[in-house]
Amino acid sequence: MPGGTLLPVMKAIRCGLLPGESRAVVERLNEPLRVYLERCLGRPVKLLVGGSYVATGEALRRGQLDLAYLGPVTYILQSRHASLEPFARPTHGGSRGPTFQAAIIVPADSRVERLEQLRGGEIAMGDLASTSGAWVPRHMLLAAGFSADQDYVRRSLGAHDQVAAAVAAGRATAGGLSLTILRRLLAEGRLDGRAVRILAESPPIPEYLWTFREGLPAELREALRQAFVELREPKALDAYAAQAFIPAVDADVDRVRHWMEEILQARLHARGLAAAGESGAAPAARGRVLSWRRPRGQAGACS
Repeated sequence: MPGGTLLPVMKAIRCGLLPGESRAVVERLNEPLRVYLERCLGRPVKLLVGGSYVATGEALRRGQLDLAYLGPVTYILQSRHASLEPFARPTHGGSRGPTFQAAIIVPADSRVERLEQLRGGEIAMGDLASTSGAWVPRHMLLAAGFSADQDYVRRSLGAHDQVAAAVAAGRATAGGLSLTILRRLLAEGRLDGRAVRILAESPPIPEYLWTFREGLPAELREALRQAFVELREPKALDAYAAQAFIPAVDADVDRVRHWMEEILQARLHARGLAAAGESGAAPAARGRVLSWRRPRGQAGACS
């Protein structure tokens, strides 16, 4: 360089991703987005896939990531301990909008035709903090009259593709996973469509949130926000089956908060009944209030 002057090395933007599938698949799907962000921001962007959903969420909360793509449950859990800011979410157009779904699948030759018939079975699920791979399937089973962890055995396998593989191989009575990922596994030939069938689909779930860490400089936040909202490159959007990204705020996931509260209330009630049965005392009232909302005094998404 002229005069021997060294230009400063640009610090990479650390972009966190959940391990919904294998690390290699997640990185491959998000490579077009990484390239796009580097071009828009003029600095390196590094993709970092966590070892678990909690690991990715905690890395963002601790400032080890600059932004991360978090499912509603992972975001809800981590935002109670830090001022995380959701800023963008994918939308799919039409009546679907910024939502996705979970599915419960069974082996193709299973005699099960209704969720109620899964009682006593082994249900494969994904990461413990997965929205569509754990919490929403649990809520679907709760709505079908199942008592959590009593009327079925929950088997956590980590990733959505592992759930699909277990059901296809007959190693589980049923499995809960993302309907979007299920469809991609079938389309890519990574899952034999003759081996499984969909037993039930969930109601619409609020979409994942691209989320800033606490303390990220305002100038970088604005540049990232603009880059996502202006994204129109098909290859980058295809990974999310999205038409575009739209702004996001904390309240977008309130529906999931409500489902989480219902699951935990039901679990506490079941434990109360069990304890009462052992002691002969009356079961505790179900009036205990549970909340997954931000603690009072913590900054919200728009503050």
